[in-house]
Amino acid sequence: MLTEEYAIQIARDWNAKDPQTGFQGYVTRFCVRFSFLQKYEVRRVGGRAHLEYWIPAEDLDALNDNILSEIEVLHEFHGDAVADSADASRP
Repeated sequence: MLTEEYAIQIARDWNAKDPQTGFQGYVTRFCVRFSFLQKYEVRRVGGRAHLEYWIPAEDLDALNDNILSEIEVLHEFHGDAVADSADASRP
């Protein structure tokens, strides 16, 4: 994701409400070598702020090798597993 606004939306509204994530969502920031990123398209997947690189899973090791900075955690979101599961069981 290329905007903090979009990353917050995903972490807060999806990840922190999903049992598969352990009801946790994180927004991180890091720098990636431009020469690596330029071979991937930036795609808009919704509104103006919904921009992301589509990097295939098989390229994740190469992505990791091209990270140039420390990975900073900017925001953390933790859902309430008990409340979320109770809400899911309501008719």
